[in-house]
Amino acid sequence: MLGVLTGFTVVWIIILAGYVIGRLGVLGGNAQTVLSRLTFFVASPALLLVTLSDADLHTVFSLPLLVAAVSALLTALLFLLCTRWWLRRPFPEALISAMSSSVVNAANLGLPIAVYVLGDAAYIAPVLIFQLAFFTPVFLMLMDSSTSGRRTSVLSFLAQIGRNPIIIGTLIGLILAATGLQLPVIILEPVTLIGGAAVPAMLLAFGISLVGSRPLHRDGGRRIDVVLASAFKLVLQPALAYLLARFVLGMEGHLLFAVVVTAALPTAQNVFVAATRYEEGVLVAKDTVLLTTIISLPVLVAIAALLT
Repeated sequence: MLGVLTGFTVVWIIILAGYVIGRLGVLGGNAQTVLSRLTFFVASPALLLVTLSDADLHTVFSLPLLVAAVSALLTALLFLLCTRWWLRRPFPEALISAMSSSVVNAANLGLPIAVYVLGDAAYIAPVLIFQLAFFTPVFLMLMDSSTSGRRTSVLSFLAQIGRNPIIIGTLIGLILAATGLQLPVIILEPVTLIGGAAVPAMLLAFGISLVGSRPLHRDGGRRIDVVLASAFKLVLQPALAYLLARFVLGMEGHLLFAVVVTAALPTAQNVFVAATRYEEGVLVAKDTVLLTTIISLPVLVAIAALLT
């Protein structure tokens, strides 16, 4: 338990440093954008490539991938039904709200939590693969169809996945692990150094993003949507993950703790990006990201207290 708390403390101290940097404006007005793009396009793919190249693929991707997929799908489906049939929201807005309730912040917060709390970045890989290769593209495909009146082709669907740098880094790492091949030292060393920048850069960017954040400051008639989406994300999704992992799949120990923690991560910022792109559910997405980010710390600590 002490090690878990130490891991959380390390993560949140760096986030606090990012918040202070943002408040003081030390890195300028575009610091968050630059750091986020650095981690997404360069450092995170490098980190995943190096980590997964030495991972035990059978241990990491069998049951954890199933838990991540089923818990996210069930949470999204239940919330979609709730927003459509109880709150009577339009279908595109309901889709964004369902994303807010189930898409976890696997990159910006999940990777640091996996490294410092779970002890291995490979634990977050199943969630990243499921979300980036299937879950988020399906949501975006449905958004395209419901807002433009046209169907998204299979080719464009696959192209969207194939252009994602995190997917590319993940796939290279998986190929190396599956084949037993190793990168030459002259290539591995710089890739490892670049990957080492991922965690501190993304945590600093995350802290900077919290400057001026005020969830639920504006109502807009969607406060209940935000509260429900946050509850589904931080309570229902990890509860479903625990029930499935413990009582259906028989998982226990550190692996059980890992799948529940990854399910309890806050809503990903790319949900807000999608909402802005389609101009649907923007307020719900923005406030759910902020609210779940703030509340996730005590939730994750509580999970650690119960399961370790």
